[in-house]
Amino acid sequence: MPLHPAAPDDQGGLLDAFEQVVQAIVDLGWACREEDFEKPTECPGWTVKDHMVKVVATEKAFAALPREPHGPANRAEVRNEFNRMVDLEVAARRQWTGRSVISELADFHQHRMSQLRSLDVDLDTEIAGFFRERTTFGDQLRAQITETWVHEQDVRTALDRPGNLDSPAAAVFTAAIVDALPLVAVRDAGIEPGSAVVLDVTGPVLARGGARVVEGPDGRPVGEALFSGQDPEAGEPLDVTTIQLTTEALTRRAAGRRTRDEIHFTILGDESVGHRILDALDVLGPAAS
Repeated sequence: MPLHPAAPDDQGGLLDAFEQVVQAIVDLGWACREEDFEKPTECPGWTVKDHMVKVVATEKAFAALPREPHGPANRAEVRNEFNRMVDLEVAARRQWTGRSVISELADFHQHRMSQLRSLDVDLDTEIAGFFRERTTFGDQLRAQITETWVHEQDVRTALDRPGNLDSPAAAVFTAAIVDALPLVAVRDAGIEPGSAVVLDVTGPVLARGGARVVEGPDGRPVGEALFSGQDPEAGEPLDVTTIQLTTEALTRRAAGRRTRDEIHFTILGDESVGHRILDALDVLGPAAS
């Protein structure tokens, strides 16, 4: 169902969203005192500066630039090669000042945006990805916007400087979570056939989307996008549970920064279903994992 403001879906709009979200982090960095860069964030073990390094590392990985060759990993265990690379980048800049990190990001981002806008690609062009082996330019760009916006919110929360909850990047993030709901309902929350769940995001990005769970041809549950409260085959009303929460609460939960008990929400319908969805809604997981 529609979002307001709508998430950009054209190449120019997505590039604008990416440029804006990184620039927001740069602006936050320039306003920091040196001690602010060392403030802890809701991502365990990560400081404000670490999140800014993560954005630098991701931008340079997307540009296929050489990685920092030195520095021990930040942690002994990471989930995948991409996150191991990020740990090395963070460790390599551990002794840098915050001003040095933000200068690197500001300088590279300006160059990178000029490069991205001049590429001879469209959103459907297949490229090598760093979140997966092969992807499209559009999917990679959306994933990068989503990740970067979460980092912006991590930094804002740590600095107590809320903002940009109605930005294009916020809309891209919200759309991604709503689109993932059918898979989350079946694979992660184990919602039974005959049930449906609706996410009612109350703003600043307004969104309403959901998933119905039906029995597939092989007898296994299948999640489908929900556009009404009516089962199209049986003609009987579904057992619908609605979860109301703000854009900020959705971000913190879906990014794995806060548990269900640490956010404010309202459930209309089956509380057990609502709780299972919220517990499973850690779609992105901690960026440092």
